[in-house]
Amino acid sequence: MTEIIGVRFKPGGKMYYFNPKGEKVEVGQSVIIETSKGVEFAKCVQSNTMVDEMELVTTLRPMLRVATEEDFLQLERNKERQRRAYELCQQKIQEHKLDMKLVEVKYSFDGGKVVFYFTADERVDFRSLVKDLASNLHTRIELRQIGVRDEARMMGGLGICGRPFCCKAFLDDFQPVSIKMAKTQSISLNPTKISGACGRLMCCLKYEQDAYEDLIKHAPRLDSLVKTPDGIGVINQVNLLREQSRVVLDDDPETPKIYPNEELEVIRRGKGKRPAGYEKPEKTEKPVRTHLSGLERPEQVSAEQPQSAGEPEKRRSRGGKGRGSNRAAAPKASQEGEGKRRAPKGEGEQEGRSARRSNRRRHRPKNKEGAE
Repeated sequence: MTEIIGVRFKPGGKMYYFNPKGEKVEVGQSVIIETSKGVEFAKCVQSNTMVDEMELVTTLRPMLRVATEEDFLQLERNKERQRRAYELCQQKIQEHKLDMKLVEVKYSFDGGKVVFYFTADERVDFRSLVKDLASNLHTRIELRQIGVRDEARMMGGLGICGRPFCCKAFLDDFQPVSIKMAKTQSISLNPTKISGACGRLMCCLKYEQDAYEDLIKHAPRLDSLVKTPDGIGVINQVNLLREQSRVVLDDDPETPKIYPNEELEVIRRGKGKRPAGYEKPEKTEKPVRTHLSGLERPEQVSAEQPQSAGEPEKRRSRGGKGRGSNRAAAPKASQEGEGKRRAPKGEGEQEGRSARRSNRRRHRPKNKEGAE
């Protein structure tokens, strides 16, 4: 058995295990730890615990001491040096016209090394920048490019839920998140709703993924043929959290009903052909309404008597004198009138022609000689 303590180097960071060397450390105490990068200042989050040596992955590094007042003063001096180094680096980036964004500056506890964290879209040649920083700070310089998720973790902020970023508050490490998780949880695929401040998919999509996957295993699929207390139907919507399904019944397809998944008996899982004995009932055709009243339907009218022949009778039947009666008497009158008009063809035509010629002569314009 080996005694260990758990420490974190920054709030919300990953917990690391160290050997306390027999010294009792309480939760919340600050300690000085020897790491592969040098001496660091950390806070204890797990007190002395005995664990099996087989559970340890790597060799434990020792804890140097519990932090003293001098260590706290050194920590404050490092914060002031970090602020000045940040301003200096920003100035040098503008002078060299480098396409990079400075995120954070971190001094080691003993002040032997300073690390500059930055983001950039492409690879940046910062060799001249390192030379200028080293000549002004007189210490070891390291520039480290990070991603947008690490940038959000370092800078912090508030998410769309109104709470601090999960990566800044309590997440030890980033978990892989995919768009498939949003589809499984029936979340809108709008990028503005499922993306965090870093521009990547929100880490909280991972929290409930296991619960949704377990619910999907026990829930019926869409378009499944099921047997309900009211008859046979097809599922067109599934509510995973409430464990309910909406079913379109064969007997009453216009009014879907909601049933708990426990009351449903799956006959066919998902889409497919209906098994024997569960055929969908045929639709009954509604009687065709016609606007014809008192007359035979179009399909019953004989081909020998066309429909147009019955129109005068229909008009006369509506009442007394109408258009039909006038049209029926019209041919006789027209014949008589036509005979009267066409009777004179001899002298009358000649007289009419001479009258038209005289009218034309009267309206002819006079020539210039006649006018004079």
